[in-house]
Amino acid sequence: MPAVTFERYCGMLDKALKEGFAFPAINVLEIATLNAAIEGFDAAKSDGIVQIGVAAGTHTSGAAKDPVLGAITLAEHARRLAAKYDINVAIHSDHCPTERIETFLKPLILETARRRAAGLPNLFNSHMYDGSGLALAENMRHALPLLEMCRDNEIILEVEAGVVGGEEDAKSDRSDLSDLSDTRRSKLYTTPKDMLYVHETLSRVERARFMLAATFGNVHGVYKPGHILLKPSILRDGQEAVVRKYGEGARFRLVFHGGSGTTVDDIRESIKYGVVKMNIHTDTQYSFTRAVADHMLRNYDGVLRIDGEVGVKQAYLASTWLDRGRVAMAERVVRACEELGSAGRTLGRG
Repeated sequence: MPAVTFERYCGMLDKALKEGFAFPAINVLEIATLNAAIEGFDAAKSDGIVQIGVAAGTHTSGAAKDPVLGAITLAEHARRLAAKYDINVAIHSDHCPTERIETFLKPLILETARRRAAGLPNLFNSHMYDGSGLALAENMRHALPLLEMCRDNEIILEVEAGVVGGEEDAKSDRSDLSDLSDTRRSKLYTTPKDMLYVHETLSRVERARFMLAATFGNVHGVYKPGHILLKPSILRDGQEAVVRKYGEGARFRLVFHGGSGTTVDDIRESIKYGVVKMNIHTDTQYSFTRAVADHMLRNYDGVLRIDGEVGVKQAYLASTWLDRGRVAMAERVVRACEELGSAGRTLGRG
């Protein structure tokens, strides 16, 4: 079916919050991984979210190095492919830092606005503004006008309060967790005061819908035991503070960033406290690359022309090894759906 409408997407997130499960949000880098994400959702009979970040857009545009062009290309493909399946697929742009608002996020919103003016459906269903590197007041100062733009175009905005540690799109300044200062480590944990501030600020934009990536020790990438300590109870405490002051309708639709390598118990505890979307990047990319590496190693003398031989065309054709990666990644997506509880719960056609 076509990619979701605004109403359908809101319905997906509301259903997840009410019934206690979350949707896998799979970061894709090019066509093969995008195909794998949607094929995995379909195999699990799960609705889901595909995510396109600055790096994915840049990579997809090739030598042009135009992240907006690449992101639009991937989103267009996602829309066309989703129409072939009986599941609901939302299209999301991920992790736009403050310095890329004008050159990445706003152009994508304006592309959707242009299409709506022409009577066409939205290109993207949601966007993420990542202002986590700023003080919270400054973060929200940038988020407010973006939320207004999203509201006017029936788009959901995701924001982040606190810092998700680790590595995101090879940002080395966030990759070393071994010697974090106490101040920086404390930012890995969002406080109830932070969550109240986000609600009070963003709820000023009437009729807008937003999600919050609150941090509770989660990190991007996969790290050895001992580097991090997840505290899902932080999400519980923050939600309780917001609901106590503003009522049940203020409860956040939360997003779990940096979830690769997390135990199923921690995942499910976080869902109890309002997580409805979990970003998955490292684990699915590894599954793709692991299958490609396996093919290359098993077919070494086929993919290379060794000692004057000609190799084996079917072994070195890019379609062969890309298909191996796609199938393996789709299997990992199915596992994610099962762990998050979304498997078998598609809203279906409606």
